[in-house]
Amino acid sequence: MNPSTPLPADARYLGPHDADVQVTLVLRHRSTPQPAAWPQAPLSRADYAERHGADPADIERLRAFGHQHGMREVACHPERRSLHFSGSAQSMRTAFGVELGQYELGAGGARFVGCTQEPTLPEASVIAVLGLDQRPVAKPHFRRVLAQQGVTGVAYTPLQLGELYQFPADTDGSGQTIAIIELGGGYTTSDLKTYFSGLGLKAPSVTAVAVDGGKNAPGADADGEVMLDIEVAGALAPAAKLAVYFAPNTDQGFYNAIAQAAHDSTHKPTVMSISWGGPENDWSTQARNAMQSALQDAVALGLTVTVAAGDNSYTDGESGSTAHVDFPSSSPYALSCGGTKLVASNASTITSEVVWNETASNNGATGGGVSSVFALPSWQASAKVPKTASGFVGRGVPDVAGDADPLTGYLIRADGKEGVIGGTSAVAPLWAALVARLNQALGKNLGDPHAVLYQLGEQAFRDITQGSNGLYQAGKGWDACSGLGSPNGTALLAALTALAKQGTPAPTREKPKPAATKKTTAAKTGSKKNT
Repeated sequence: MNPSTPLPADARYLGPHDADVQVTLVLRHRSTPQPAAWPQAPLSRADYAERHGADPADIERLRAFGHQHGMREVACHPERRSLHFSGSAQSMRTAFGVELGQYELGAGGARFVGCTQEPTLPEASVIAVLGLDQRPVAKPHFRRVLAQQGVTGVAYTPLQLGELYQFPADTDGSGQTIAIIELGGGYTTSDLKTYFSGLGLKAPSVTAVAVDGGKNAPGADADGEVMLDIEVAGALAPAAKLAVYFAPNTDQGFYNAIAQAAHDSTHKPTVMSISWGGPENDWSTQARNAMQSALQDAVALGLTVTVAAGDNSYTDGESGSTAHVDFPSSSPYALSCGGTKLVASNASTITSEVVWNETASNNGATGGGVSSVFALPSWQASAKVPKTASGFVGRGVPDVAGDADPLTGYLIRADGKEGVIGGTSAVAPLWAALVARLNQALGKNLGDPHAVLYQLGEQAFRDITQGSNGLYQAGKGWDACSGLGSPNGTALLAALTALAKQGTPAPTREKPKPAATKKTTAAKTGSKKNT
């Protein structure tokens, strides 16, 4: 929920919070960066930090502000534009004008520090103050099949989907690093070895990176998310390195994970996959602005950021029938990934692909719609994005799609068990793996791909023309439930290669405005019955 609005209905106030709190001050850019739109080469991380990191004068003034209020500096990252302080609840109260409380989500549920006021920004150089409200901010977008009588489906390995989507031959993600953002759960090396051995592959290089005390902590339901991300990306880009950034599920943790991954000069990610998010209207303005600035850094540094569009139809899981989209998927810096239902007759032939919508059996539906916060980007100007109910001309979601229906889901191993998982959480790492292979083949980062993908249109995609997510109907070209369509990797590589030979740059855009190895037998879950 937005900190300036009431807490969730099941949040119970336990009393004031009196212990120390650690906050992250997110600063403005020294100068405004521009996305590295393909085929533009991005700045190096060192040059980017020098040109677009925090202004040293801003940092010094804020250091003085923190010391004035009795806070202790914990860390400073000028390249990420973040300054971290620790201080008493009283110091936070006087510095940022908030009252901190202890809350519990339901009887015996998770406890967190929260506040019901938007923090007062100390000066114009500060975009956001994060950490004063620590309620969970995002959910993983994966779906296990909810068993019901008469509901059956099929399942695919990631390798099968790579064949069906014609991922380019003679590519495996070599030389690439995929950053995976996780806000809970974990993985076990034994599960990964067993899973990839079953695919005939060597387990990929996976490194867990701690953010704000987060860690690889298997044993939670979110393990399904973590293993899905690693196994899909690792199977489809087996030579790429995977860096998994574990952070607390707070706006502070989410921001710091994206910022750390974008600026990581050790692992040097070239692609970022995010399968977590929440309804756009549930984010505070400050938290959303901070996240936007981190995503802006990522694409300006040449990363492509793939983000799940959500699994709860056009309402994004909110009560009532009002349309909502999921953030950070709705960010114009994100390659928003929607979901389809895919049926194949053999290992290389798709017989049917429609919009994922299994709401009748409570098995979810793809997110999609129109942002009520971000204005229509120039690269969507010809996409015929509909207006919101209020008449706002916003950014359309998703951009692309892929198999997400749990009834045509992914064979995954988690917590020692094989199972089938779907959701747009699977589509984000699928597209991240494809981008890694495109980067390898092209010899340069795809970077911010929006302008070139919308320019290429149907020649590089499987256009999805049937189905809806309950409000938005699929049709020829872009639509607000399947985007431009699912991938045709070989055609996409050919189109990008042709443009590169022509020396044709992708159209520029303005800064957004707020308001391998084959495995050919599909395993079945129940009898094969698809519509």
